[in-house]
Amino acid sequence: MFRTILMLVFWAAALVFAALVGIPWTYLTKDVEFLYRICTFSVWTGVRIAGVKVRTIGLEKIDPVRTYIFMSNHISNLDPPITIPLIPRRTSVMVKKELFKTPIWGRIMRMGSLIPVDRKNRDAGITVVRDALKAIKQGLNMTIYVEGHRSFDGRLLPFKRGPFYIAEECKVPVVPITISGTEECMPKARFAIRPGMVTVEFHDPIEPIDFGGRDSLMAKVRTAINSGLPAELRE
Repeated sequence: MFRTILMLVFWAAALVFAALVGIPWTYLTKDVEFLYRICTFSVWTGVRIAGVKVRTIGLEKIDPVRTYIFMSNHISNLDPPITIPLIPRRTSVMVKKELFKTPIWGRIMRMGSLIPVDRKNRDAGITVVRDALKAIKQGLNMTIYVEGHRSFDGRLLPFKRGPFYIAEECKVPVVPITISGTEECMPKARFAIRPGMVTVEFHDPIEPIDFGGRDSLMAKVRTAINSGLPAELRE
């Protein structure tokens, strides 16, 4: 618990710095890159302060000059603070539409090409695909947690179909990611972080020519993510 408090104190200090320096700079320059770096450095450092160690596998497979859609499993609130800073270059993510209504952060999220998602409106999928395509054309990566919400026990949940529509439209390589260990460090419904080792495995990129349709791509991504899970959690 003590380490978690230290992490929160560090994040509070980073938030003050972002508010006093990062946000004004972003408004003046219309460039979110500096603020993005502040945020990724802060969340990554905070997690390490909490005692979480991270081991990466396969990161060398990622060409930093190419654009990818990263598709990951989701088992803990720690997943984004750990995976997003590892991704070369800036990545867009999907955010609840309601958060875009906040006066300052809403505008910054739009400047950063984050994608609003209306989970109550099933017909909003076309808008999400269009926004994702726009972000990809800007040269941004996309990071998507394909189960849609966190797993309680670390086993894979059914995948949402939306991410695979996006991949098919954007026609950029898809990189499956397997996260394991965060379900032990910070299980669902737990606030305090327990020190431990987390593994983030980047699997071989799947090129658009090899997608073979949405169902085929979904199966390939699921097989890859499943292969990186601990043996007792695999399907």
